Amino acid sequence: MHKIENLKIWQKSIELSKRVYKITENLPQDEKYGLISQIKRSSVSVASNIAEGAGRNSNNEFLYFLGIANGSVYELQTQLILCHELNFIKQNKLTDIIGLCTEIQKMIYSFQSSLKSRI
Repeated sequence: MHKIENLKIWQKSIELSKRVYKITENLPQDEKYGLISQIKRSSVSVASNIAEGAGRNSNNEFLYFLGIANGSVYELQTQLILCHELNFIKQNKLTDIIGLCTEIQKMIYSFQSSLKSRI
């Protein structure tokens, strides 16, 4: 088991969710139960799956949940790009948050590699 508060990858994922929630405040309210809801769920899923994996009993289980977290980051990126294409998000905000997504993806990949070497 890992203490999630000490995992930089988890800390970054929390930061990602906070940024996503701030961005969604400015999206059209008619998307409240559609795209906004989906974007928020995707962002929360990243940190949540990292936390769930950290609480499991083996590195194999942790790897599984890191894979799910990585999928959620890709899902989030897609939704954010769609928001930009629909002119809901400006390019500079998109660039910043996609940069954070990419950083988290790299951290997940590195952490997965590290866990695999311990199996």
